[in-house]
Amino acid sequence: MRRKICLLLALLFVLYGCASQTSTSSSPDPTHGTSSISGLHLPSGFQISIYASGLHTPRFMTIGPNDMLLVADRASNSIIALPPGTSPDHAGNPIVIASNLHDPTSLVMHNGYLYVGEGSSIARMALGNDLKAGPITRIITDLPDGGQHSTRTVLIGPDDQIYVSIGSDCNVCIEKDPHRAAVWVYNLDGSHGRLFAKGLRNAVGMVVNPWMGQIWADVNGRDNMGDDLPPETVYELVDQGDYGWPRCHAGNIPDPQFGQFPNACQNVQKPLVTMQAHSAPLGLDFYPQTATQFPAHYQNSLYIAFHGSWNRSVPTGYKIVRVPLDCGKVAGPAEDFITGWLHSDGTVTGRPVGVTFAPDGTLFVSDDNQGVIYHIWYHA
Repeated sequence: MRRKICLLLALLFVLYGCASQTSTSSSPDPTHGTSSISGLHLPSGFQISIYASGLHTPRFMTIGPNDMLLVADRASNSIIALPPGTSPDHAGNPIVIASNLHDPTSLVMHNGYLYVGEGSSIARMALGNDLKAGPITRIITDLPDGGQHSTRTVLIGPDDQIYVSIGSDCNVCIEKDPHRAAVWVYNLDGSHGRLFAKGLRNAVGMVVNPWMGQIWADVNGRDNMGDDLPPETVYELVDQGDYGWPRCHAGNIPDPQFGQFPNACQNVQKPLVTMQAHSAPLGLDFYPQTATQFPAHYQNSLYIAFHGSWNRSVPTGYKIVRVPLDCGKVAGPAEDFITGWLHSDGTVTGRPVGVTFAPDGTLFVSDDNQGVIYHIWYHA
């Protein structure tokens, strides 16, 4: 019966993958794969390489024309294309798609246009198979600039609308600008913007769940509540949903400053996933439903980049985790997938930011600490 339900859901959304994949209930292989990068650990059979280096604070990525990887290179204010090389280990020579942007940190391709999340705007440009970008048009220009959380995440939803996430201006406070600590939604031309979801302290990563057509977001929780509170979270975003910040965290934790009143967490949306506090989840992506490059156990999963902690007595994060799914629903807690950037002495040799799957099912990870892009694939 459960299998039939999964098939029905897949047909309803004209999607594939869930019903044909092996259940994620089997145990992962505890051994480590061989890594060409000293200190990094992956499950057995997985390979990792430095696909591109010499970038300037690479943040989020997307797949562009001809399945080419596009990167928001923040410190150079540009978008970089990385063509495939002669092997999966390294990309070809980088190509600058667009420059003179303002603090670009996110990007998405849709119907021949590249949308870029800048510091105070959403930019759009035509981008064809020749990778020659058309003029840059800023279609949304009223976003607040700067603040404690200065990145702007852009996503095109399954309804062909633009969703923009803007973090709070502070750790915990009452915001005066309704754009902050919220996700707004706009038409594709940038018109008719309205508040979609509020109470999201810093929803950096947003992605569409391909089974259900929902938007999922990971959220960085507040600081200064101790090493283990509040947990980092993943939510399903719903229209007019209230996610609690600053009065309530993770659905049921009243804030010690702004939540000291009865029913502080009433009518607050509950998280789908809770994770170790201060891990700083940023990019996230679902394994492609039609891809089989990873073993079956590692398909049907959500992958999240943990950028790492600055405010915990024992550092945490600095890794890639996997959340197992069943027909697009959470089927277990987050588990480590790539570790080793954080060392036992507290030193760090990398900070993962973006995670993006290629159509073939291999994985790209950006690292804004080292200025590199990693490529991960499976080889039995």
